[in-house]
Amino acid sequence: MNKFIYRLVCASMAALTMLTFPALAQEVRIKDLVEIDGVRGNDLVGYGLVVGLNGTGDGLRNSPFTEEAMTNLLERLGINVTGESFRSKNVAAVLVTANLPPFARAGGQIDITVSTIGDAKSLLGGTLIMTPLNAADGQIYAVAQGSVIAGGVTVGGAAASVTQGVPTSGVIPSGARVEREISFDFNAVQQMRLALRDPDFTTAARIERAINERFGAPIARMMDSGTIALNIAGANAPSPAHLVALLENIKITPEQRARVVVDQRSGTIVLGADVKISRVAVSQGGLTLRVEETPIVVQPNPFTLGGQPIVVPNTTATIEQDPGTQMALVETAVSLPEVIEGLNALGVSPRDMIDILKAIKAAGALHAEFIVQ
Repeated sequence: MNKFIYRLVCASMAALTMLTFPALAQEVRIKDLVEIDGVRGNDLVGYGLVVGLNGTGDGLRNSPFTEEAMTNLLERLGINVTGESFRSKNVAAVLVTANLPPFARAGGQIDITVSTIGDAKSLLGGTLIMTPLNAADGQIYAVAQGSVIAGGVTVGGAAASVTQGVPTSGVIPSGARVEREISFDFNAVQQMRLALRDPDFTTAARIERAINERFGAPIARMMDSGTIALNIAGANAPSPAHLVALLENIKITPEQRARVVVDQRSGTIVLGADVKISRVAVSQGGLTLRVEETPIVVQPNPFTLGGQPIVVPNTTATIEQDPGTQMALVETAVSLPEVIEGLNALGVSPRDMIDILKAIKAAGALHAEFIVQ
């Protein structure tokens, strides 16, 4: 009996401890919070042709640029098609986009995205013909070619069609080969800066402190909420690359802003852990206006000479008052679960919840950054 009471007391104390002390915040590596200043990718774009489509390509009368590109391609291959007219539906003009990662070397392969620019219906089963990819400076850095993996399908008949996904866009994994390298000598860097993806003074200060403790010297200095300067010489690292490898796996606890993110298209609501709502009373309801048109066809009387049937309009208009929710009191919340519990007590849908959160923010009772997408 005494053992049972002892275990019960221990269990009660453990439960009380979990209720009293909040869970520790998750530590995150520095490499997941910052970018190295100067180490960045470059966007590439090119214009090409996808061939081999099963009658789902561009209508060449509506897309003259496709016919012109086909003519230029065939002439480069030694086929004279001057004055000829194409009527093929198996070709589509596309824009090819890619991101050239930092330190990409000649001969490496990168993924590409292919998107139609004409009236093609689908890229399913198509093959991208050799397409040069240019950067902002106009130079060619990669060449793309390969079979397109489309992300959808379209099935239709004479009167209806069904589309699933986006068949007019696709990807080619490792579909481009790097032909030119970007001239950037990382080992020659004398000054290095870390740029926070989400600028915050507290997080920047914690990163500065963690780096200095790791190296035992003040090599990191916070410049602002989004920038930390590093003293490469003071770190005694063999190279800047070695310095990055030593510091990027240091873990810290980032500070997060209180945010409420709302996506009006899907009705999604995301509340941050530090969102607070002051004591506020909320009531929700609305009006529904409904107008129905039911036209009536009136035939002429029997044996009426020259009579014609006429359509008589018949309109029904109603106004309905939604019952809505009664005035509900949302108490001052000290944690995210209490915020959710208080809002769920209103019993409204997520889209109505978005309007309620907007109104609470306008009333000054929602203490968080409100982001609408």
